[in-house]
Amino acid sequence: MTDGLARAAAGERLSTDDALALFACPDLATLGMLAHAARLRLHPEPVVTYNIGRNINYTNVCWVRCDFCAFYRAPGHDEGYVLGRDEMFAKLDELVAVGGRQADSCELLLQGGLNPKLGLDWFEELFTAIRARFPMVHLHALSATEIIYLAHRARVPLATAIERLHAAGLASIPGAGAEILSDAVRDRIGFRKDRVAEWLEVHRVAHRLGLPTTATMMFGHAETVAQRVEHLEQVRRLQDETPGFTAFIAWNFQPDHTALGADPSRWQGRRATGFDYLRTIAVARLFLDNVPHLQASWVTQGPKIAQVSLFYGVDDLGSTMLEENVVSAAGTTHTDEVDLGTMRRLIRSAGFTPIRRDTLYRPVAETAA
Repeated sequence: MTDGLARAAAGERLSTDDALALFACPDLATLGMLAHAARLRLHPEPVVTYNIGRNINYTNVCWVRCDFCAFYRAPGHDEGYVLGRDEMFAKLDELVAVGGRQADSCELLLQGGLNPKLGLDWFEELFTAIRARFPMVHLHALSATEIIYLAHRARVPLATAIERLHAAGLASIPGAGAEILSDAVRDRIGFRKDRVAEWLEVHRVAHRLGLPTTATMMFGHAETVAQRVEHLEQVRRLQDETPGFTAFIAWNFQPDHTALGADPSRWQGRRATGFDYLRTIAVARLFLDNVPHLQASWVTQGPKIAQVSLFYGVDDLGSTMLEENVVSAAGTTHTDEVDLGTMRRLIRSAGFTPIRRDTLYRPVAETAA
């Protein structure tokens, strides 16, 4: 057994060299056993959690034009849109009909793009209206990239922008926009993107203001394994500094219909496999010893690999995701395969008890809507 494997088996904190060694380990089953043991140290109870949520993409207009994204439309494009409030409320009515009316029983993941026509005031008004009409909905909204842009447009400090959004109803911030936390990679796949230090600062400020966030990683494109480890180290270091990440979610790059995917010379030229996904989340569980939860990406991996991931460090299946537009724009989606009943069945047949949770991982009682 290598030193990295031995330290992982002992539950010790791993170095970046240890993580690199684990990525190089050909024995996926051993990695899985070690990651599952780490998961059981954190969560010894035989349960897997999930929540009831909906994605709403309020706009697809974005001037950044990331090469890995198939969802955006440039300003002025005929297919660009901004959802009206009535349409968003109709979607939220459907969410509440499934999720119920208990406090924080439903999660709204609200994200879009950097639309030059939408400023900080627009979001404050929208969030206030959502909170007034849907007090049971937890608003898990905007990416670091969007928040940076809103603060810049409003000419206010980052902390002020986050405080204003929080006062209007923002309850937590998703980890979108992280991709790979390496500026060298970001320059290759989306050179207009915010810098790594800027992404980290949004989450640092949010944590200090009492807003929880999640951390994500999109892998399998232009990064090296060392840069994946660099990403994990950035997340762990910030969590040591300002504990506020509730979960880590990883998924592989979906190349179809993207500028990056169309040019194999700019990336590895093939979609990451289920093997690579399981190895990546196992290493993440072992390395991120201070992040409490690992969430499966069944949207990109499908139900079978998601179920297997429950033995590779994952303790949460994520959201029922009543709607998904970004990944499906790249030609990959499994939302038609995984409904609420399927999610519970996947958990039970793997030998765990399904427990519904809210966005902050607190149990939610199952009652009629």
